[in-house]
Amino acid sequence: MATTFAYKVRDRSGKLVSGSLEAESPSLVAGKLREMGFAPILIQEQRAGIGKKEFSMPWKRAVKAKEVAVMSRQFATMINSGLSLLRALNILAEQTENRKLAKVIDEVRQDIERGQSLSQGLAKHPKVFSRLYVAMVKAGETGGVLDGALLRLAETLEKEVALRQKVKSAMTYPVAVFGLVVIILVGMLLFIVPTFKNLYADLGGTLPLPTRLLLGISDAFKKVWFLIFGIAGGAAFGLKRFAATDRGRAMLDAFKLKAPVFGPLAHKTALSRFARTLSVLARSGVPILQSLDIVAETVNNDVIARAVKEVQASVKEGESIAKPLERHAVFPPMVVQMMAVGEETGALDTMLAKISDFYDQEVEATVEALTSLIEPILIVVMGGAVGGMVVALYMPMFNIVKLIK
Repeated sequence: MATTFAYKVRDRSGKLVSGSLEAESPSLVAGKLREMGFAPILIQEQRAGIGKKEFSMPWKRAVKAKEVAVMSRQFATMINSGLSLLRALNILAEQTENRKLAKVIDEVRQDIERGQSLSQGLAKHPKVFSRLYVAMVKAGETGGVLDGALLRLAETLEKEVALRQKVKSAMTYPVAVFGLVVIILVGMLLFIVPTFKNLYADLGGTLPLPTRLLLGISDAFKKVWFLIFGIAGGAAFGLKRFAATDRGRAMLDAFKLKAPVFGPLAHKTALSRFARTLSVLARSGVPILQSLDIVAETVNNDVIARAVKEVQASVKEGESIAKPLERHAVFPPMVVQMMAVGEETGALDTMLAKISDFYDQEVEATVEALTSLIEPILIVVMGGAVGGMVVALYMPMFNIVKLIK
C-alpha cells in the first residue's frame, strides 16, 4: 500500500524545495526525486500535521483569471526550457502567491505522480480551470505542443481580463456617481430639510408649492425610510435569485443585448468572447463539435449560447458553421460572411481571430464614447437633483419679509 512521504531536496541551482510523494518506500521516493533532477536531503513518512504544507484559509481569496494567465505563461516557459512536468508544477506550487492556486497546482502534481495526465488533473478543479483550459491542455498533450497551448491560453486569458476591465471602467463611473447622488439626497431629506421645516413653522404664512412638496417628501421618507430600503434590498435579492434560474438568466441576457446605451457594449463583448474562444480552440486542434460545446458554456450570454447549441446540432447533420449562423440575428452579417470565407479557405481560426480583434477595438471605442456621453449627463442629473432641493428650500427666504408680517 502506497504511503505519503514528506521530502526536502535541492534543485540544480541549490534552492531548497519541499513537498510530498506517494510511494511504497523511501527508496522509491528518492529514485523519483533523482529522476526529477533533485538531490534528496530528507525523506520521512508524513503523519497528520507533520510535513504538510499549510494553506491558511484558502477560500478567503478566490483565484483570479489574471493569476491563472500568469501561471500558464510561466508553466509554458518552463516546459519549453526542458523542465519535466512534475518539476515545473513543483516550482509553480512553491512560487505562486495565491495559496488556493498553489494548493490546486500541488494536487495536480500529485495526480500526475499517480499516473494521471495533466488535463485529467486540471479537470478535477473546474472552479479554477475552465473546460476551455482543460480542452486546450488536452489538445496540447495529444499533439506534443503543450507549451504552445499554454501560451495561447495565457494570451486568451489576458485578453479576457483586459476586456472585462474595459467594460468595468464604463460601468464604474456612472454607478459611483449615482450612489453619491442617492447618499446626498437621503442625507438632505433626513437631516437638512427638517431643520428648515422648524424655521418655516416659526415664520408662519403659506410656503411655495415646491417647498411644501419637498417637506412632504421629507416627512414621508423619515417615517418609512426603513421600509424603502427593505423593499430595495428585497428586490435586489429577488432579482439575483431570479437571474440564477435558467429562465431568469435567459431573460436578463436578452435584456442586456437590447438595453439602451449599454446594450451594444454587451453585444460586442459577447461576440468578441465567442470569436476568440472558438478561434483558440480551432487553432489548438480541438474537434469542432467539442469546440462549439465549450463556446456555448463559456460565452457568458444565454442568447448566444442557445444559438451556438443550434449551430452545433446543424453541424452534426453535416452543415457548415456559417450557414446556420445566418438564422440568428444576434450574429451580424459581417461575422457570418467572414466565417464562411474562413471555412472555404481553411483559415477559420485566422478569420475568427480577426473578428475578435475587431470587436475588441469596437468595445474600446464604445467605452470611450459612453464615458464621454455619460459624464455630462450625470453632472446635469446630479446638479438638477441637488440644486432643485436647494432652490425649493430657499424659495421662502425670498419672501421672508411677507412671512414675518
